[in-house]
Amino acid sequence: MKFRGLAIRAVKAVVVIALIAVLNFFLVRMAPGDPAQFMAGQSGSTDEKYLAQLRQEFGLDQPLPVQLGLYAQRIALLDLGYSHRQQQSVRSLILDRLPATLILTGCAFVLSLSIGVLLGVLSARKVGSWTDTAISATALLFYATPIFWSGLLLVLVFSVGLDWLPAYGYSSIGAKMTGLETVLDIARHAILPVTTLSLFYIAIYARLARASMLEVSRLDFVKTARAKGLPERQVQVRHILRNALLPIITYAGIHAGGLVGGSIVVETIFAWPGVGRLAYEAVAQRDYNVLLGVFFVISVIVVGINLLTDFVYALADPRIELG
Repeated sequence: MKFRGLAIRAVKAVVVIALIAVLNFFLVRMAPGDPAQFMAGQSGSTDEKYLAQLRQEFGLDQPLPVQLGLYAQRIALLDLGYSHRQQQSVRSLILDRLPATLILTGCAFVLSLSIGVLLGVLSARKVGSWTDTAISATALLFYATPIFWSGLLLVLVFSVGLDWLPAYGYSSIGAKMTGLETVLDIARHAILPVTTLSLFYIAIYARLARASMLEVSRLDFVKTARAKGLPERQVQVRHILRNALLPIITYAGIHAGGLVGGSIVVETIFAWPGVGRLAYEAVAQRDYNVLLGVFFVISVIVVGINLLTDFVYALADPRIELG
């Protein structure tokens, strides 16, 4: 029954992706400015014949419904179009940048979830103590600090002041490294952006886990478990933490999806060559095909993560049905 429900959710996810693709198409087309004039300006030519040639080449001379139909046909074939600025297919551009974004967001997600939940559980078990106060105050500080400010402060301290970590980039420029050296070099460059992206969400997970643990610990079945003489560790893990994980899983699904599309600030600060920075460059260059391609890929990732969250939800609590 659960697999049938998962199949139904998958079909709904495909419909949602299609609707998002259509909405993105109209939103991008509503942006001010003529992309043909922008392309012509980059090449140093404003001749009307050249403008007409550009509009014909990229389908901008067609009525909007025709453009939408052509775009839908390309999307159905997983053809994201061609970038006039990069002189490269949009799919290859995104595939080149996607690993960097997945490394950044994946590490930030795991780090923020694990540390945040751990701090929240520790704070709930030591409620009212100086440990609880310190964790709550630190979480509040991280929550109130804007992400871009955290990034600039980390660069100022660890790159400019202490010279421990590189301030920008994905890897060392011009360095000839292979194998483990390459992995370690990328990891060294990823420390500051991953930490910057994680601090805000560590605070949220810590506060959410603490509140959820305290709420569950007051329920009758927890009192019954303690009255039966079960070890406190077993009560904390099997009864309190397991039931407290449900709201955390809910937020984790939203967080994981939002990270992929919301990493543009961190990627810009640290010159991280990811999809978010590619979208920023596409907006500045009026590169509609790249922008639509990035929107589509991010939409697929977000919807896929939400689908996975539903499945994890059903595993965490057998009472929840997918269909």
